[in-house]
Amino acid sequence: MNIPEDLRYTASHEWVRRESDGTVAIGITDHAQAALGDLVYLELPRVGRQLATEEACAVVESVKAASDVYSPLAGEVVATNDALATTPEAVNADAYSAWFFKLKPQDDAAVDNLLDAAAYKATLGDE
Repeated sequence: MNIPEDLRYTASHEWVRRESDGTVAIGITDHAQAALGDLVYLELPRVGRQLATEEACAVVESVKAASDVYSPLAGEVVATNDALATTPEAVNADAYSAWFFKLKPQDDAAVDNLLDAAAYKATLGDE
């Protein structure tokens, strides 16, 4: 299982990466994409939307199921990865380069409260 050490995670299988401009990129983990199977559709939040922590803000659909994506942090959506609308399979190819949206967090320090790689791996148990 691919769990990069430099990212932060949620128990609901989202990852968070700090960007150099003060925003954070958010996507779903390798574990999540593997569990979902081949992705066929993504619905991303609109730019400018204000999100609360743990708010459902995106939807991923696979050949097996549809699943909500939750915002790990409160803040404003400042960008979406529109390329994923036409190539959702990019998430299956590399979940950590296929970010869904970028957020300007209300509280920069909140990123540090998310799970580190070891804690996220522990939530997965022996999967």
